[in-house]
Amino acid sequence: MSMLGTRVERKEDPELLTVGGTYVDDVECEGALVAVFVRSTMAHADIAAVHTDEARAMPGVAGAFTAADLQLSADPPRMPMLNQQMLRSPLAAGRVRYVGEPFAVVVAESQSQAIDAAELVYADYEPLDPLLDTAESARNHRLLFPEADTNTVFAIPPGPQNGQDPFDACEVVVELEFCNPRMTAAPIEPRTALASWDTGAQRLTYWACTQFPHQTRDTLSAFCGLEPSQVHVITPDVGGGFGAKNAQYVEDFVVARLTCHLERPVRWAETRSEAMVGFTHARAISYSARLGGTRDGNVTAYEVDALQDAGAYPMIGSLLPMFVRTMASGVYDIPNVAVSTNSVTTNTAPVGAYRGAGRPEAALAIERMMDLFAAEIEMDPGELRRRNFIPPDAFPFTTPTGADMDSGEYAKALDAVMEAADYPGLRAEQERRRSEGSAKLLGLGWSAYVEISNPMGAPEFGSVEVRNDGSALVLTGSSNHGQGHHTAYAQIAADLTGIDFEMIEVRHGDTDEIKRGGGTGGSRSLQTGGAAVFEAAEAVVEQAKEVAAAMLEADPADIVLDVHAGTFAVVGTPARSLDWAQVAAHVSQSEDHELRAESDFQPPAATFPFGVQLSVVEVDRDTGQVTSLRHVTCDDAGVIVNPMIVEGQVHGGVASGIAHALGEVFVYDGDGNPLTGNFMDYAIPSAAELPSFERIPLETPTDRNPLGAKGIGESGTIGATPAVHNAVVDALSHLGVRHVELPCTPERVWQHLQHA
Repeated sequence: MSMLGTRVERKEDPELLTVGGTYVDDVECEGALVAVFVRSTMAHADIAAVHTDEARAMPGVAGAFTAADLQLSADPPRMPMLNQQMLRSPLAAGRVRYVGEPFAVVVAESQSQAIDAAELVYADYEPLDPLLDTAESARNHRLLFPEADTNTVFAIPPGPQNGQDPFDACEVVVELEFCNPRMTAAPIEPRTALASWDTGAQRLTYWACTQFPHQTRDTLSAFCGLEPSQVHVITPDVGGGFGAKNAQYVEDFVVARLTCHLERPVRWAETRSEAMVGFTHARAISYSARLGGTRDGNVTAYEVDALQDAGAYPMIGSLLPMFVRTMASGVYDIPNVAVSTNSVTTNTAPVGAYRGAGRPEAALAIERMMDLFAAEIEMDPGELRRRNFIPPDAFPFTTPTGADMDSGEYAKALDAVMEAADYPGLRAEQERRRSEGSAKLLGLGWSAYVEISNPMGAPEFGSVEVRNDGSALVLTGSSNHGQGHHTAYAQIAADLTGIDFEMIEVRHGDTDEIKRGGGTGGSRSLQTGGAAVFEAAEAVVEQAKEVAAAMLEADPADIVLDVHAGTFAVVGTPARSLDWAQVAAHVSQSEDHELRAESDFQPPAATFPFGVQLSVVEVDRDTGQVTSLRHVTCDDAGVIVNPMIVEGQVHGGVASGIAHALGEVFVYDGDGNPLTGNFMDYAIPSAAELPSFERIPLETPTDRNPLGAKGIGESGTIGATPAVHNAVVDALSHLGVRHVELPCTPERVWQHLQHA
């Protein structure tokens, strides 16, 4: 029986659920100092002076430092496409640009001593007017970086106009300006770090809470003026990443500089309150869109202008509108598509990547517009989608914005969801409630989405080594923070080698042991990291056949592996066979062979998982409260290695998407002060606010990796937010409501009900 496609329980779970994992803050390090950052309480101000003398005099304090004390320079963004005139120092020097920006750091023998001393550090501020509105920022009347002469961080201009405006030929055109609001990643484990400097070896060891250990090694070495071989990054268990732990933050650079400066280990762990104001924020994009077509439902033209809030400093979030452009038309065959984007700075926390990273932003825009168009021509929104899907026989298909899609069965997914949900019955129930004046309105919301996974086409490393006892060690350059990599990679190795699943160990996250790797992000791990393990396992099997042939005095071409028994034999004579332990023992006595192979799998192109989701919500007429009753999904991920892992990823993604639609939003007041700085104010959902998700399996293989697998980690999020959003509007549509801004909070929905 093949291990692939089997619901194998995750190898990672027993330890996590019993003794618990080992996270950076759990790592013992004798003599480590504790760092606490001092953060700005002003959204925009010049700093005339920073006072640290009182802090330095406190008991246990090893130092209180500013940018000047640590000789920190202001450098341009690491990504060359971003505005290189917008410089940033790891500790703010001269000016602060958002509440929560660190401008000093205190290091002491204990956490309590560092906190007490940090409270005595203060700055002499000269307040400046905060710039919070992206539309105002785009006008460049006030500049956050005067030396840059613009607030634009990154822009994609409108494409050339070739002849007649395609909207001129449309019978129906709908237009809408709307917003995808700011949120924060909020993983269970906030950021942590531990650094140690070996003066004799001139080597930095850094325990990192990151999704990208090798990228962390390379950026830290560049910052510290070291060779990559002089930096050892260790990533133990990571308590959630969601894309937000994809980069090195300024605090990481300061901790590294501190340990080199003080020649003592330094550790840091942020509080939840710090994480809310200083950790990556996401989404924060607004649209001006129009969609046109025929009155019988053929969509022919789509145009969107996206304005991205970059926050105070350029980060990867400024580039994510690239994916808004690439994925603009979603699953639809729209011949004319035009997208322009502009990312601008504001006096808010910098915006980065969060689950989906640009693809949810694209999906929300087109899916909202499809519902608006359906309402305008009085067509069922599910039927409008079916009419405009890219057909299965059109693949591989290249969209007008350059998305090179591999495969898709969109109508099949739609039909599966319609049948499972009893869509006609739900519509009948909706009409019954409306006609009877029920206090509980029913709303049905569709979302048909497609994701680009591993969008940058990055390679990944994997290796397989068979030990003397017949067990195997799998190393991977990807980084596990909840996805189940150790289980899936062990399944792949077991399936190809016949070695028992329980005898396969998977390791990741140590740059001394694993010299290269791409890390985890963009739904890329299985289709690249898993493919690398697949290729390495195939190579190890071929090595073993060579050894077995010599032991059995046969031609290697005549050696076969029985993967069910894990034994090698000459074809046609299975009675005389060798198991992996026997082959490995023979190899250990020979210098001519080895049972280890590695692969750097380079995918030819990205893959395009897709899905259809139906949200069923209930809206209370009296209070505006929205309750998610059902959420039915059919999410394709190509060939599935472990259905249980896929279900878990979809469930987590859908939960995140529903939360963003109904409650999660990060809010600032008019002075740039955060109003949602903890979990009392920021609406993180619990299981009590979510329904039991109904998932329908679908496998549409890809030819872009040997597994036939696509990504799944972000899919649920991409589809869920527009589905719920459309469901809320649908519940109110008979009252004349055309649109509700996200998040669809009770107050906002109630206001629409009152006006209707």
